[in-house]
Amino acid sequence: MNRRTFICLASASLLARSSPAEEKVAVRPADTGAALRNPGMGWVFHFYDDGIHNYGLNLAPSDTVDDFPGASVIYMRLAWSYLEPEEGQFNWSIVDTPAQRWIDKGWKIAFRFTCSESDRDQPYATPEWVRKAGAKGYRFADGKGIVENGPNWEPDFGDPIFLKKLDNFLAAASARYDGNPDVAFIDIGSLGVWGEGHTGGSTHRNYSTATILKHIDLYKKNFKRTLLVANDDFLVVSLRLLDDAQALGLTLRDDSILVQGGKNAYFHAWMAAMFWPHLPVILESEHYGESKQRGFWQDGSLYLKAIEEYHASYASVHWYPREFLKEMRPLIDRINLRLGYRLQLVEAVWPKIADANAPFRIDFTFRNAGVAPCLPGGVPAFTLKDDEGGIVGTFVAEDYEVRALPVGPPLRAEAVPSGAWFRVPPAPIFKPGTYSVYVSIGSRTGTPRLALPLADDDGHYRYRLGSITIR
Repeated sequence: MNRRTFICLASASLLARSSPAEEKVAVRPADTGAALRNPGMGWVFHFYDDGIHNYGLNLAPSDTVDDFPGASVIYMRLAWSYLEPEEGQFNWSIVDTPAQRWIDKGWKIAFRFTCSESDRDQPYATPEWVRKAGAKGYRFADGKGIVENGPNWEPDFGDPIFLKKLDNFLAAASARYDGNPDVAFIDIGSLGVWGEGHTGGSTHRNYSTATILKHIDLYKKNFKRTLLVANDDFLVVSLRLLDDAQALGLTLRDDSILVQGGKNAYFHAWMAAMFWPHLPVILESEHYGESKQRGFWQDGSLYLKAIEEYHASYASVHWYPREFLKEMRPLIDRINLRLGYRLQLVEAVWPKIADANAPFRIDFTFRNAGVAPCLPGGVPAFTLKDDEGGIVGTFVAEDYEVRALPVGPPLRAEAVPSGAWFRVPPAPIFKPGTYSVYVSIGSRTGTPRLALPLADDDGHYRYRLGSITIR
């Protein structure tokens, strides 16, 4: 055999050996349609609402409504007077007790501490001792404005004594909850009736931009690490407030969607463009039963329309959760496909066979099918597991940040392709064999953080796609 013949045969042998490595595995997994519980998004249950009676007290202590798909936050909307019935004497257990039931299940909590309520059972949302200390205020009756000897009392929201006592309360609350990883957000709820920033259901008194800024400053002074939320009903007072709220890192909420019907179902979707690209926007529906009784709720599709237009990350269950679930399950399922972010793996391609101590490439395409950016962020990782479920390889595509995935109309969001080269460690670190390939989204060290709408979950947010042989 001459030298040329030997070289040709050797080349043919090498080609035969390397050709299997050119074979590709391509997967295009379908979205399972499952509701996802992920950071920074989801349904919000009102445990306390306009008092201590609605809507969680009818639930047994062991009942955390685990059957409600996509729920992630329990919301405590409660008058200041319940928490500080006497000056400097606090009753935190009233919120910490129910909160622990859901924290144990991995949920977050959120707060609104109110200073004016129209409920006759709670005439002093601001503690009466604040009035007795000299704070100015007004008697009112629900829907009638200021009424002499009215059943409820509302403070002058700019009164210096009131603001000083409020500052002291917020300082105590921040010592417990500011920066607490269990807290999703805290509303600036000290303005207006029900903490909504208006006085339409109380005194009908207007208050100034300067007063609103004083309340914002108090919250920013005391809560430096927790997301603060501004209500559209006080932001609409002036464009300056919108600019200041954005500059201070506040996010937006709009309460009582569908308190009216038709074109008046909501008014301030235009505000959301200043917030949703960077922070989670929060929507609250009108009390579901009351909206339905007045004929405004209908099939609830305007709630979904609002979620689309506001690019909302959170939506409230503003009613008894099981009743809402029973009557509105089709709407809930539709909303879960759009609320917040929803990361879909459109395609993944990798070699059928790869060599140890050699580079190989995985190409992949993701899409965000939700209405909001994936604000928590994350990067894809591909994990190889053996037949026993042991992790034998973790490969992270560090340059692909899912937070940057664009959002779009239903079924029309842009899919963004990419890929990355990885190197299989040499033997004996990596033993030859056939391994399962899993995908996940999470940290730059490969720890999964986000649920994906994929099948074959390993219980830790990794999803099996197929297999690869390492030789």
